[in-house]
Amino acid sequence: MRKLKDQNVKGTMDYLPEQEVTRRNIRRTLEDKFIQYNCLPLETPILNKQGLLASKYAGGAEILEEMYTLSDRGERELALRYDLTIPFAKVVAMNPGLKMPFKRYEIGKVFRDGPVKPGRFREFTQCDVDITGVDSQLAEAELMEMAFDIFDELKLDVTIEYNNRKLLAGLLESISIPDPLLNDVILTLDKLEKIGIKGVKKELQEKGISSQSIRLVEKGTQEWVNKDISYFKQFSSFNKKVEQGLQELEELTSYLEGLSLQNRCKFNPFLARGLDIYTGTIYEIFLTDQSITSSIGSGGRYDSAIGGLLGTGEPISTVGISFGLDVILTAIKSKENSLSLDENPDYLIIPIGTKREALIVASSYREKGYRVELDMSGKRTGKSLDRANKRGINQVILVGEQEVKRNEIIMKCLVDGKEERVPFQF
Repeated sequence: MRKLKDQNVKGTMDYLPEQEVTRRNIRRTLEDKFIQYNCLPLETPILNKQGLLASKYAGGAEILEEMYTLSDRGERELALRYDLTIPFAKVVAMNPGLKMPFKRYEIGKVFRDGPVKPGRFREFTQCDVDITGVDSQLAEAELMEMAFDIFDELKLDVTIEYNNRKLLAGLLESISIPDPLLNDVILTLDKLEKIGIKGVKKELQEKGISSQSIRLVEKGTQEWVNKDISYFKQFSSFNKKVEQGLQELEELTSYLEGLSLQNRCKFNPFLARGLDIYTGTIYEIFLTDQSITSSIGSGGRYDSAIGGLLGTGEPISTVGISFGLDVILTAIKSKENSLSLDENPDYLIIPIGTKREALIVASSYREKGYRVELDMSGKRTGKSLDRANKRGINQVILVGEQEVKRNEIIMKCLVDGKEERVPFQF
């Protein structure tokens, strides 16, 4: 047989049963927690109008470079969704009758033509919760608490870094960075921990930022690094954005303290999240030991998206959090955590010249709620029993011709070898 080689598109994966069992267990953990927090399920199309996903209220220039675009037979310009956020904002914009606050979850495939590295693919599964209609930082606090609940369940120790885009924008204004350049500088500062100050200066030069502005950014980063929230109060008296950002951060911090989560969270004044969409609080979730350096979850407030899509420009309070199923799987594999479900059935039914009758027994036990596997291998009974032993199956039902005549089956325990004849009406 000819061997297939490199048949998967780069950045896509086949998940064989062992991995897929773990992925589904992660997904089930996430979904159960979403439901516990009373989030409502939602499903949106993978295929979207290109104009929707390319809106200025969507992902921004950097993410649009990674968007998969296509056209249909009617020459309509379409695109594969690159996240679940804008499709959610579209749903809220199209359904004004939704009862607020509206809290939804969605789990689905998204697509980005970006760099491929451990835990980051081009086709991947996002697991999102978004809340619209809540002005206060209660929404952010609840989503951050949910994240800790989820990762505690998954036995992953995480830290959440958080910041506020208003604070960061206000700080840059305070050192005379012109308004048209703010977004470019913010998106570059978001990479400070990854590329260092030299990398930040180089990227700002490539973006055409003046040398004077770059010097001011460098000076600011040196002064602001590792400072706590209270340090920045000195800037609030002469910058409205700093004042608003600090108020929101202080409100959020008070909730985190009330939940005893403040020691698991870290304020990072340079965290920006690499999307234009965010307007307030932002956060990213990292493994505490940094065995994977990329975030395994993230989110924030994006109050302009829904009003922007509606064309009204009216701010509509919206905040979300997103978990990457595939990067979580990579994290769990790196920790060698055992999250696989028990793949073994409650009963393995082995026919001994009685295929039809064994099928009837299997059906009967499934109706009782048991997980049942019918041995279809056609191998000798001894071989089937040996295979069951090696798989760690405990209970086997033998269905032989003599037993069928007597309306009974043999229940065999492979742990101690004991057998019991059980009545069964064929």
